Amino acid sequence: SLIDVSLVTPIQDSSVYRFPLDLVSDLLQENDEFLSKEFQETIIVALTPLLEKNHPTQEICEFFSKHCKDSPRSTLVIELFTPVVHRILKHNTDFGRYPRMRTFVQEYIQALNCQNDGLKVVQALVKSMHGPASSCPHPRVLPNMVAVCLAAIYSCYEERKNSSHENVNGEDFDQIEWENKLLCYVSMMEVMSEFNDWRYVLGSLLQPIPFPDDAIADSLFTSRMKVTIHNVSCDETCGVHQTLLGIREGKEGWFHLYCPGGIACDDEGQLWGVMLNTLMKCCCKRKKFLMSISKMIGPIMLLALRDNIAAIEVLCAMLELEVVDSHDMKMQMITTLQSTCDGKRMYAQLCERQIAIKEIQQKGGPKKLTLPSKSTDVDLTRMLSSGSFGNLECLSLAFTQVTSACADDLIKLPSLRYLNLWSTQFGDQGLQIISEHLQKLQVLNLCETPVTDKGLSCLAAMKSLRKLNLNSTNLSALTFEGLKEKLPALQECDVRYTDAW
Repeated sequence: SLIDVSLVTPIQDSSVYRFPLDLVSDLLQENDEFLSKEFQETIIVALTPLLEKNHPTQEICEFFSKHCKDSPRSTLVIELFTPVVHRILKHNTDFGRYPRMRTFVQEYIQALNCQNDGLKVVQALVKSMHGPASSCPHPRVLPNMVAVCLAAIYSCYEERKNSSHENVNGEDFDQIEWENKLLCYVSMMEVMSEFNDWRYVLGSLLQPIPFPDDAIADSLFTSRMKVTIHNVSCDETCGVHQTLLGIREGKEGWFHLYCPGGIACDDEGQLWGVMLNTLMKCCCKRKKFLMSISKMIGPIMLLALRDNIAAIEVLCAMLELEVVDSHDMKMQMITTLQSTCDGKRMYAQLCERQIAIKEIQQKGGPKKLTLPSKSTDVDLTRMLSSGSFGNLECLSLAFTQVTSACADDLIKLPSLRYLNLWSTQFGDQGLQIISEHLQKLQVLNLCETPVTDKGLSCLAAMKSLRKLNLNSTNLSALTFEGLKEKLPALQECDVRYTDAW
C-alpha cells in the first residue's frame, strides 16, 4: 500500500520513492532468513513498479541475487528483473561503490543461462541492450556490461583456484557448470564485438588484457576469445585494430599473445595472420611498427613459408626500410621469400623498386622543382621516374591534387630540404611516412591541408625542421605545445586560424 501511494502521489520529491525502498531494505536485513518463498515473491512483485525509475538499494540487490540463485527458472526473473537490470546497465553505475548491484546483474545473467538455450537467451540480452539502430543510444551500456563480464571471469578463476584446495563442505567442483558460466561471459563479449559502434570502446577496454594470468594460460578461455579478437582484427578503422597492440611501448598486447609460439596460439598462426594483414594495410605500415615486431621475424618467416601474403609483405618492407642489420638474417629473409611463388614475385618487385630509387637518387638533376596546379599523384610519379633527382632540395606541390599516396615518392628524395604542400589533400598517413624518412627536411608547408593532431604529432621526429606552416589546419593547442618542446631547431611556426592561435 505504501508503494502504491508513493507511485500516485503528486509530490515531486525523490524521498517519496526512496523511503519505501529504504524501509524494505531494513526489513529484509532483519528478517530475510525467516521469509517464506511465497512472501519473497510477493515483495518482489510489489517492489518492481517502484524500480522502473529508481535503482535498487544494496540490500534489495542482495535479495534479488539470492532469488536468482535459488530460483533461476522462476518466471519473476524474466518478467520483473529484466527491466531492473536494463535500467542498471543503461545508467552511469559505479560498481566499485555498489558491488552488490554488479553481483545481482551477474546472478541475473546466470539465471538466463539456466533457461532452455540459455546461451542464446544471454546473447539476446546483449543485442537488446544495443537496440535495433546502427548505434546504441545509451553510452554507458557497453562499459557496464564489460565491467560485469570482467568481474565474473575473475570470480570464475578465483572459484576454481579455491576449489583446488580441500573443500570444507566436501563438495566436488563441478567443471561442466564452471565452463558454462565462463563461456557465458565470453560469448557476451563476442556479441558486443559484432556491433561496429561498440568495437572501438570494447577494444580499448580489452587492450590492457585485463584478465587474470590463470585465464591467459587456459586454452579454453583463449580459444573462445579468438572470436572477439578476430572481429576487432577485421575492423578497418585504424583506432579499432590498433587496440590489438600493447597499450604503451614495451607492453605486449593481443597481437603478441596470439603470435605463433605464444601461449594462446593454437591455430598455427591463422588469427595472427589476420591481425598482421590488417595492421600492414593500416597506417601502422611504418618503420616504427616494423622495428617493434623485428623480434618476431621467426614467426613471420614461418607464415611466409606457408604463403601468407601479409607475412611476405612484412619481410619485403623490412628489407626495403632496412629494419634488420644482420646480414645473415637478411639472407635468411630473402631465402624465405624465394621459397614461394608469391614471395618470389614480391621480392622481384622490391628489387625493381630499389633499382628505380637508385636511379632517382643519382647525383644530378634540378635543385628546385614546381609541379603545375591540378597535378596528381600519378603525375608526380611520372615526373620522378623521368630522370635523376639526387640534387633536388626544393619541391613545391602547392595547389595540386596530390594525396598521402605521394609520400612513397617523396621519401625517395635524399636531399630534400623544402617541401610545399599548401592546399593539397596530403593527410595524416602521408605525414606519418615522411616523418620517419625525411629527417633532413627543414621547411614544411601544410597550410590548408586535412592533417589532424594524429599526423601532426609525428612531426616531432623531424628534428631538423626550422620553419613550419600549419595555417588553417586542425591543429590543437596541446599538440602545438608538444611540437615546440620536441623540435629544438624550430624558429617559425604559422598557426593562424587553428585552435592553437
